[in-house]
Amino acid sequence: MTKAGHTGLLVTHLPDLRYLCGFTGSSAALAVTRRGARLFTDGRYTSQAAEEVSGAEVGIVAGSPALAAIEWLRTEPGVHSATFDPSATTVAERGRWLAALPSRLRKTFLSELSEPLVQPLRTIKDAEELAIISDAALIGCRMFEHILGVIRPGIREIDIAAELEYKARQLGAEGMSFETIVASGVRSALPHGRATTALLPRKGFLTLDFGIILNGYSSDMTRTVYLGNPTIKERDTYEAVLEAQESGVDAVRGGARCGDVDEAARCVLRKAGLADAFTHSSGHGVGLEIHEPPRIGAGQDTKLLPGMVITIEPGVYLAGQFGIRIEDMVAVTKTGGKVLTPAPKALIQL
Repeated sequence: MTKAGHTGLLVTHLPDLRYLCGFTGSSAALAVTRRGARLFTDGRYTSQAAEEVSGAEVGIVAGSPALAAIEWLRTEPGVHSATFDPSATTVAERGRWLAALPSRLRKTFLSELSEPLVQPLRTIKDAEELAIISDAALIGCRMFEHILGVIRPGIREIDIAAELEYKARQLGAEGMSFETIVASGVRSALPHGRATTALLPRKGFLTLDFGIILNGYSSDMTRTVYLGNPTIKERDTYEAVLEAQESGVDAVRGGARCGDVDEAARCVLRKAGLADAFTHSSGHGVGLEIHEPPRIGAGQDTKLLPGMVITIEPGVYLAGQFGIRIEDMVAVTKTGGKVLTPAPKALIQL
């Protein structure tokens, strides 16, 4: 804050709040100055805030925590403005904040950050964070191993999703990090094919994309399996996706540009004549949020740094035919990438 010239910071994005002071409730705002910090929340969280919050005082309010935080900042010595992250603030919220200020301060007191202050800190995981994320990823691998014994033709996609989610809870997950994707047969060509009442086919691909939350941190993995015996085209396409995914993983290391990692995966599919069927970026950061910087996509100049955790997940989607995606979580080190999801990737036929 001092380096950027900010005297007061208003934090309302809940993952940022958790990262900075440990609070896990659903309604709060954190006010930070160069001298100290104060978390504002409501009476539902009186005991929880007392147990969880460190590095900040706690204020319990009856109204809006954000408005209370702004008012506190306004009266703190040396605070000239409340700087906030516009990417985590709606137009309506900003309007309410302005309306609550005295008219003489409405043009000067609230100011937008030109770039986030908290999120860049979150992209580099410390040893404790990496341990939690690794444990979450390994739970995902155990879920995949379990579901292989459940999958058979005629089962509904939603029943596969339900079994995965039940197993996640049994293994200690707080919840799922996103809506479980189970897409079979021609539906596997949908990159985000949510589980439906469709029955698993006797012959065809089945894509499973799922993740859990453990101690607040997310995991994310995708595996595609085959029911029956694949055709030559299906097998060759799977092998191309697998080669692309492993090429992307091999390109991960501290200092590598995100765009170059994407290209390492994408060029394999380009050589296989499948570039047009790869319709999304090669990966994204994972942490307290399931999607966070950096983005592993074409033309991205951001450099990977040791401590980042990203996904590598190329896919091929042929509408009306089939789709394939393989995804690992990878921790960036100085010399390479450590795969956190060591579940089998060679084509599994069930």
